[in-house]
Amino acid sequence: MKPLSATDDGTSRNNVNSTLDALRALLPDAFTERSEADGSRWAVDFDILRELLGDDIEQADERYSFTWHGKSRARRIAQTQSMGCLRPRVDASSHWDTTGNVVVEGDNLEVLKLLQKSYHRRVKTIFIDPPYNTGREFIYPDRFADNLDTYLQYTGQVSGATGLKLSANTETSGRFHTTWLNMMYPRVKLARQLLRDDGVLFVTIDDGEVANLRKLCDEVFGEENFVANVVWQKKYTRANDAKWFSDNHDHVLCYARSREHFTIRPLPRSEEQQAAYSNPDGHPKGPWKATPLHAKSGSNTSAYTFANGVRWQPPTGTYRRFNDQAMARMDVEDEIWFGDDGRQTPQRKSFLSDVKQGVTPITIWPYDEVGHNHEASNELKALDLGGLFNNPKPTRLIRRMITLSDTEDKDGIVLDFFAGSGTTAEAVIRQNLEDGGSRRYVLVQLPEPCDAESAAHAAGFSTISDLMCERIRRVSRDVSATIKSRDDVPSLLPAAHSSPDVDCGFRVFVLDSSNIKEWDVDHQRLEDAIYEATDSIKPDRSRQDLLYELLLKMGLDLCIPIEQRKAGCRTVHSIGAGALVVCLEEKIELDTVEAIAALKEELQPEVMRVVFRDSGFKDDVVKTNAVQILKQAGLSDEHIRSI
Repeated sequence: MKPLSATDDGTSRNNVNSTLDALRALLPDAFTERSEADGSRWAVDFDILRELLGDDIEQADERYSFTWHGKSRARRIAQTQSMGCLRPRVDASSHWDTTGNVVVEGDNLEVLKLLQKSYHRRVKTIFIDPPYNTGREFIYPDRFADNLDTYLQYTGQVSGATGLKLSANTETSGRFHTTWLNMMYPRVKLARQLLRDDGVLFVTIDDGEVANLRKLCDEVFGEENFVANVVWQKKYTRANDAKWFSDNHDHVLCYARSREHFTIRPLPRSEEQQAAYSNPDGHPKGPWKATPLHAKSGSNTSAYTFANGVRWQPPTGTYRRFNDQAMARMDVEDEIWFGDDGRQTPQRKSFLSDVKQGVTPITIWPYDEVGHNHEASNELKALDLGGLFNNPKPTRLIRRMITLSDTEDKDGIVLDFFAGSGTTAEAVIRQNLEDGGSRRYVLVQLPEPCDAESAAHAAGFSTISDLMCERIRRVSRDVSATIKSRDDVPSLLPAAHSSPDVDCGFRVFVLDSSNIKEWDVDHQRLEDAIYEATDSIKPDRSRQDLLYELLLKMGLDLCIPIEQRKAGCRTVHSIGAGALVVCLEEKIELDTVEAIAALKEELQPEVMRVVFRDSGFKDDVVKTNAVQILKQAGLSDEHIRSI
């Protein structure tokens, strides 16, 4: 029985290896066997690669580039794998068994690495509102960018640690563009790996870093995948005491993973736009509005006589929009409007069914369409959380982004890894309530301490992530009450536009070190480590902790259905309808193994993987026979693993 590998299974997804695999598929002759038998068999031969690329290599000392001090290190940080895990906190969650939503408390850089296997190319929309580089709010200095242990020290999760201070940068360091870019680069790079081919990233930012963020995203996504720089009117009043200009806007940068695959969904027409169409003559094609037959450009200025005898001449300085054949067709098919008396200036009937079903979004979003800062504060007040969080975003702003990037099924995953007060969760919940969607959210928030003098601390919140979770709970209660009131009065629930089955729950996970000793072995104390390895699981970790670490390390969704089943005298977890079966019991006997083999016959998964606790078998004889029983059931050695 093959143990799970520390390098292959015990870490997050290796994006470097994935890149090399893709490159070798394109240019296999640019690879050679390694001179030493360590690691992968293949290595890149850069001399051959240069030959294959021909003249498309820039070697000049002076070249177009965007660089800063620490960029190479930031790139390496993005490629470093994580050895951590996400431990479930059922007690802090809501509707654990039925929800598809995820909330993670932890450093977003480390969490993004851990999500790489399970959510690689699965996220439809990413929205982030990163810290603006003002010198006071910058809370991500990357002091724990290089390893998980430093993060655990700062959050007091290691033995004997009380937690170090997580404070905002001072004015002297917070305004450096270098510091901000080193924080953002690896996070944006990892985020792109999570997007689907038709996925999209939205980032809100102010004038201070918009130019640098645009260049950074051009590099990570490719400037050909830039979609728009939207100007959002975040304030509705003028700051008359401003020294130069009243700062009333922020930017929303939009980048697609692949603009070739990404489609912006039109915005719904307003009531005013819809009212422009009517059907006074009962035309079978439905509502229409009258539009001119002339245009400001063209070459044909000749008159045209319709079948009813009306002769039409383009006004002076204009031209005919249609030729004789098109005019005749519209005349025959009753697509010309001659007014109520049939003798007025003829116009074309432009049918609503023939035009784009919706309106194209523009790059200026006024506050009356998507909300403003004051509205965002009022939304927290409505939940009795007013004044507890600085500078939240309005839910209407994020709902605009969600609907623009929607699929027909409205079931995409929305990720926010600077989650703050949880506005994205509320936006997803309320949008699902309105249009019957089944979107899911994944939120990540650093457990940033609430200042001891803050209103949030006075209200009983220790960290921003605590406040975020409480906001989601209150939103969920509010939405559940709305659904109940609609159920009481069914006529208020239009079936086509809203659904009583809104997912108001969420699963909470906390970033921590691995549950498995071998993956954290300290080579300076190897003898003790070998002695302790009689049981590979850390003594303070539960079976549920281990189960969810396996989900992440094997690339399964954190909300995948898990069924507990009896297998002989023991309990096993059947995950994804038998795609993965995990038995973490002790003193396992052959009746349990035979029951697992029978599960394969019952559930008929395309591939079944089975994982046992290495120390869980009654004895070595049972362990040896277990492998043979499962192989007879059709499992290969690769799919029978132990931890």
